[in-house]
Amino acid sequence: MSAPQSKLYRDEAIILRTQKLGEADRIITLLTKEHGRIRGVAKGVRRTMSKFGARLEPGSHVDIQMHAGKTFDTITQVEAIMNYGEALTNDYQRWTIAHAILETAERFTQQEEEPAPQEFHLVVGGMKALADNRYDSSLILDAFLLRSLSIGGYEPSMTACSRCEKPGPHRYFSLVGGGSVCMDCRPSASATASAEALELMQALLRGDWDVAEKSEARHRREASGLVTAYLQWHLERGLRSLPMVERA
Repeated sequence: MSAPQSKLYRDEAIILRTQKLGEADRIITLLTKEHGRIRGVAKGVRRTMSKFGARLEPGSHVDIQMHAGKTFDTITQVEAIMNYGEALTNDYQRWTIAHAILETAERFTQQEEEPAPQEFHLVVGGMKALADNRYDSSLILDAFLLRSLSIGGYEPSMTACSRCEKPGPHRYFSLVGGGSVCMDCRPSASATASAEALELMQALLRGDWDVAEKSEARHRREASGLVTAYLQWHLERGLRSLPMVERA
């Protein structure tokens, strides 16, 4: 569903990334509710007198008006809904996790102007949970990564063998094989995985926060390692922001 050509349109969006353009402008990468990922030009926002520059920072949830163009759409109006980035700047751990969420969302929406409403709502929900400090920040990140993988069609199996569907939990976890695998199906490069780590990953994927918050620190670290490795295998290259994340 492409943006209408040569006319104004409005949408709800969350700002993923910004980059300089010329002396005073910025290119804004945003994930919209109805039009998917879009790159728009915000003219003059780097000037001190800009009327809406502060509303176009990464993590800002906005109501935005744009004018469709041939190369980039032009941002003509911005109304703030919530600036999650500003709410998280004084907490390094949550700030780095927020950037990992925004980068992941951009990577999972490779095709511009292709509607991605599930990913949009997932990003907004993740940022709100971080800003509210609702759960452990690392658990919020791992839940977001698992659900993004699921939306993208890469949901890992945790309760049964991903190859023969034999009921688990199984001792092995395969990046190539799609998650949990039994002894008979495991590829040679499989990692070992505890039943507790797999249970935690399943709880995060399904939103069972009571189970997730009762998990032990060692199982959280193990689950985070499995989630990160599985994500980077399917994205084919790592996220720039993940090495910066400070895990509790």
